[in-house]
This record gives sequence, C-alpha cells and structure tokens, in this order.
Amino acid sequence: MYRTSVNSSNIQSIGYDPQSSVLEVEFTSGDVYQYFNVPEYLYQQFLQASSHGQFLNDNIRYNYRYQKTS
Repeated sequence: MYRTSVNSSNIQSIGYDPQSSVLEVEFTSGDVYQYFNVPEYLYQQFLQASSHGQFLNDNIRYNYRYQKTS
C-alpha cells in the first residue's frame, strides 16, 4: 500500500486502500498498524489534521479494529 509521508513527531506515513477500507499508519519507530473499516472521509481528515497523533487518538485508535503488521 502506498503511504504518504506526514509531518509528525510520532507518525512517519499514512496510507489508505479504498477498496478494503484499510487505513495503514507507519510510526517513526518503524511499527506499522492497519485499521479496518475506516471510512475514506476519515482518512482525508487524518491527512489534513494539524496534529496527526492527536487525530489518531481521538478518532481512530479506539474506534476501529486494528492489527500490527510489522
């Protein structure tokens, strides 16, 4: 999945697959997580957020099932 680099102290890049509604987040630690059934509009808001880490915590992390992939 292609990921877009973002300017964040904790997040390296963010990607999204609209066919499967999977959001992928790569952290600066190198860990990659996939979040499932995330609406595309939320991904777009995530990309535009002034604080990506805060947006992840407030809107995604505790609301969607996820798995660590690496």
